[in-house]
Amino acid sequence: MSWFESLVLGLVQGLTEFLPVSSSAHLRLTAAFSGWKDPGAAFTAITQIGTEAAVLIYFRKDIGRIISAWFRSLFDKAMRHNHDAQMGWLVIVGSIPIGVLGVTLKDQIEGPFRDLRITATMLVVVGVVIGIADRLAARDETGGRHRAPKQRKTLDNLGVKDGLIFGLCQACALIPGVSRSGATISGGLFMGYKREAAARYSFLLAIPAVLASGLFEVKDSVGSGDVDWGPTLFATVIAFASGYAVIAWFMKWISNKSFMPFVWYRIALGIVIIALVTTGALSPHAAESAS
Repeated sequence: MSWFESLVLGLVQGLTEFLPVSSSAHLRLTAAFSGWKDPGAAFTAITQIGTEAAVLIYFRKDIGRIISAWFRSLFDKAMRHNHDAQMGWLVIVGSIPIGVLGVTLKDQIEGPFRDLRITATMLVVVGVVIGIADRLAARDETGGRHRAPKQRKTLDNLGVKDGLIFGLCQACALIPGVSRSGATISGGLFMGYKREAAARYSFLLAIPAVLASGLFEVKDSVGSGDVDWGPTLFATVIAFASGYAVIAWFMKWISNKSFMPFVWYRIALGIVIIALVTTGALSPHAAESAS
């Protein structure tokens, strides 16, 4: 992998990780459209450490409160009713599905799931799902001619059942084209949560899963020769910087804007990919992973 490739791919990772458009799909597509080798699942997992570092810094106050309250709840029964302590447990519970499926489906994630036909299909299908969830949320927020606005849930209403459902939605993002934020936020909207609440929990829920996945790939890749460490670490730094900017913008966007621009983008991109693969202009299979 060249330094220019790592710069571009790092920017793509940072710009798309938190938007409901699938960063893994865009890394795969950027390489395919540029005629580069597929950067591979290991590159994706490692550069995501950079974007998660951006989450840790952006939500540092929330994370500090949650970790502190959770640790205290281990020894103080009264703290177990504290919202921040409960959030700590709910992040752990919500991380179980992706942890189990990530290990179980590791070979599929690094192989068959990277087929561009699957990526394109997921872009379209999940785009439609996000669109429906967005419309339902908008209907509740604005009400109607004969119906008052409906109060949506906040993170104070989050329990183990909803946490597991959020976690199952996040696990769907193991397939390129789904989008971690798109799946978890739309899942939250279907369950009746406010946009900001669904997005905040989505970002917090991603921290253990993404960091564990990235560190696991680092452990497996050290000394193997499968990862070009210089460009990969450079891409990780770029992903951190661009990712932080996107989080700040996206959290403001979702407070009063629709997800429909992302929905139409996903559907259009998926259709273009299907057309290119069908006509033979683009191979559905990954080229040999870059190293």
